Formats: sequence, structure tokens, C-alpha cells
Amino acid sequence: MKIEIWSDIRCPFCYIGKRKFEMGLDKFEHKNNVEVEWKSFELDPGLKTQDDVNATAHLAAIKGISKERANEMQQYVKEIANEVGLDFNADKAIVANSFNGHRLIQLAKTKGLGNEAEEALFKAHFIEGKNIDDKEVLFEIGKNIGLDENKTRDVLASEAFAKEVKSDEAQAQTYGISGVPFFVLNDKYAVSGAQSPGTFLQALEQTWKESEEVKKPVVINEGESCTIDGTCD
Repeated sequence: MKIEIWSDIRCPFCYIGKRKFEMGLDKFEHKNNVEVEWKSFELDPGLKTQDDVNATAHLAAIKGISKERANEMQQYVKEIANEVGLDFNADKAIVANSFNGHRLIQLAKTKGLGNEAEEALFKAHFIEGKNIDDKEVLFEIGKNIGLDENKTRDVLASEAFAKEVKSDEAQAQTYGISGVPFFVLNDKYAVSGAQSPGTFLQALEQTWKESEEVKKPVVINEGESCTIDGTCD
């Protein structure tokens, strides 16, 4: 069973949603038969990286609200994150464009390390206060998750995997995805937003059940036949 997840590493609810999905998946009986693919989605492709501006100040500026109100909003998100074991630090989070981070994820996906890259970038942005648009930061993240150092430097120094990022975003448009996180299960069901672990588990179970039913033939009980015990009628 395949799960595709559209996400932006700048999105707090994408990180929270990742944790809630993982909590639901952990309780799923067939979790070892689930393939997860992370898909790129930029919430603000034109965002200019500002390494001297934190997320709270940026939120106040783009919303046209007071810093106090922005702090309240960030505190609300922090409390939700705490419920799933994440300790967000908005005062340290740097305003950074996520495009190069998505290119790193695309590289990682080719080596089966997409989930590791996604997790490391979320942590760098929301918890450690690192600049996820800084190529040295991205290089260190790539090295730490096991990517080849020379290959990572070559990718970051070029425009490699830009097409893959844009392809994911184009696919999101065809699905009508306007917000993330967005989870697509077996190209049939979708879960939008950071839903509860129970909701994710229910969606996984329903998708699995229906995918297994499709494999079984429809039996029409008409006509004579013989059973395995040798009875024929």
C-alpha cells in the first residue's frame, strides 16, 4: 500500500501531521507493507530568505498583526506540537525559502532516505533554528543522514532535482491540493491536515481492506461444482 504525502518543511502542521501519521501507522497491523513517499510542496515559492528575521516577527509582518498576537498564535502551535513530543522554538526559526531543502529531499528519495531527510529538515527548522536555505546546513544534513558527500555538494551547487520538485507541485495542482499536509492513500483516499492518529489509522485500515478485496474474484454461486472433500453436486 502506498501513501504519498505532500508537505512543506516550513509548515508547522506538516511536522505535527508527520508525527500523528506515524503514531497511527505504528498501530497499523500491516505497517511493514506500507510504502511512504514524500512529495514537495512550497507554501510560498517566492519567499526571500531572511536569516536575521525569526518566524514570529515574520508572521506579525505578513498578517499585519501585533507581535503579541503573533506570539499567541505561535504559542498555540507550540502547545499542539508538544502533545506529539515536539518542542518548537519560533523565536529561533529562521525565515527561509524551502526550495533547496526540497531538492535535497528529492536527492534523498533516490537513496531511500526521503523520510530521514524530511525529519532532519523539520527538526533543523522548527527546533534547532537552522537556516534550511543555507547550502552548508543542507550539506551537513545530507551527510548526517547518509548521503554521499560529493554527490550532495554537486546537487546543491547546481539546479539538480528542480524538475522533480516542480513535478510534485504540478501533480498537487491536478489533485486540487491547496494546503498541506495532504495524504493520498493508494490513489483512492485522501486525508487533509494534521488529523488525529486515530483518523490516520482508520484511513489505513479502510484502504487496506478495500485493496485486499479488489484482489479477490467476485463469486457467482450458480452451477454445479465439486468441493475439496470430493462432493459433487
